[in-house]
Amino acid sequence: MPDQEVEHNKDIVAIKDWLSKQPHLPNDVEEVLLRRFFTSCGYSLERAKRTIDFFFTVRSTAPELFCKRDPWSPEIRRVFEITDMLPLPYKTPENYKVFIYRLNNPELDLFNFVDAVKTFFMLADTRLTEEDDIPSGEIPIFDSANVSLKFISKVNLSVLRKYMLYTQEAIPIRLKQVHVINAPAYISKIYALCKPFIKSEVAKLVKFHEPNSSTLYKDVPQELLPLEYGGKAGSVQQIKRYWIKRIEAKRDWFLANDQNWSVDEAMRPTSCKDDRADQVRDLPGSFRSLALD
Repeated sequence: MPDQEVEHNKDIVAIKDWLSKQPHLPNDVEEVLLRRFFTSCGYSLERAKRTIDFFFTVRSTAPELFCKRDPWSPEIRRVFEITDMLPLPYKTPENYKVFIYRLNNPELDLFNFVDAVKTFFMLADTRLTEEDDIPSGEIPIFDSANVSLKFISKVNLSVLRKYMLYTQEAIPIRLKQVHVINAPAYISKIYALCKPFIKSEVAKLVKFHEPNSSTLYKDVPQELLPLEYGGKAGSVQQIKRYWIKRIEAKRDWFLANDQNWSVDEAMRPTSCKDDRADQVRDLPGSFRSLALD
């Protein structure tokens, strides 16, 4: 509807104007990202403002995830090698974007949880700042085929909490479904690690699917998936290479982003305090990771 689009464009101008007047926040922000905030916040101007502030605040309190992000660094290349992070090319009939995340190697000695989350967010930033076609929702699919109980010992609890808070309350997406496929019998033990950080409304979206089951296809049409999953979206390697090249092409942006999107807390007005920011402070050192007996 043309009239509605005109009003929405006015709101985006209003967000830009508001952002330019926030002394603690970055001003150089892609318009497509601002549109994503406005859309994901139900076209509420005030809610979008609060979420934008929290988005940058979380990032600034998590330098281990949002600084020194060089796609050519050995740490990021290792994540590219042992994981498959796949935004799929086709959307569902409801206009939802589908994303598959999996470990492609059951040997976890090479896996670093912090580096994996950092790379995950690099991929997210690539999508959020470059894709004009904003989906109506997101459906992440976590393939746990290569996840063993040893995975628990790899988890950094401080980073897990920041990941959960950022993805549920800061990042401008509308989560519609969450699927865990090829779920082993011990998946409940791994899920128990995440559960304290999962909001109740998000927990209701999570569905587990046993190995060799077809229950996923009740929610996600199989043809949207890669060839390896019986779909028509191309091979895992084709999709993966496409996104790695996109991230590599954005290298200069990532290297400059440390400073460009930093928050100056000394300049934050007292009226802009957000209690949620306290949740991203580091846990005591002894609780940053778990070890299996």
